[in-house]
Amino acid sequence: MTTTYAALLRGINVGGAKKVPMAELRTLMEGLGHSGVRTYLQSGQAVFTAAHGDEESLAAELTAAVEKHFGFSVDVIVRDHAYLAAIADGCPFPAAELEAKQLHVTYFSAPVDADRFATIDGQAFLPEEFRLGDRALYLYAPDGLGRSKLAEQLARPRVNKGLIATSRNWNTVVKLVEMTAAE
Repeated sequence: MTTTYAALLRGINVGGAKKVPMAELRTLMEGLGHSGVRTYLQSGQAVFTAAHGDEESLAAELTAAVEKHFGFSVDVIVRDHAYLAAIADGCPFPAAELEAKQLHVTYFSAPVDADRFATIDGQAFLPEEFRLGDRALYLYAPDGLGRSKLAEQLARPRVNKGLIATSRNWNTVVKLVEMTAAE
C-alpha cells in the first residue's frame, strides 16, 4: 500500500542561504525510492508517494539525504494527506473570508499544548490571534506575517524549544491538500 505525503523543508532558498534547487530535490527523493515526486514553489514543499515508512522515519531519511547531497542540515516535517486535510478543515478562522497572506499555519514535529504559550498575552496583540490545532498553530495576522508582532513572539526559541516548526501561508496549506489528494 502506498501513501501520499507532503515534505515541508524548513528554511531553504531564503535570502540566498541553503539553496536547494527543486529539480535536484525531486531527483534526490526519487533516488530514495519515492514516486510521483512533485514540488510546489521554491520554498520547500515536495509531494511524494511512499510504499514504506511513517512520517517520522520518512522525515529523518529525507533530512539525512539532503545533508549528504547538499552539505547542510535542513529540518523536515512529513505529513500525509489525511492530516493536511484535517488541518485545513479544522481552521478556527474564516479562511474563505480572508486573504491568504493573513492566515498561516505553523506545523510542529510533535504535539504542543497551551502551557508552551502561556507567557504570551494574546490580548496585547489583537487583532492578531492564534489558536492551537493538532501539531499545528493557526495564526491570523491581518497585516501579513512580515508585520506581525505576534508571529515574532510565537517564533521565539523558548516557545519552540525541542520542536521543528515551519510555517506556511493559507494558499500553500490548501495547495498541499490538493496535491496530496488521491488522483
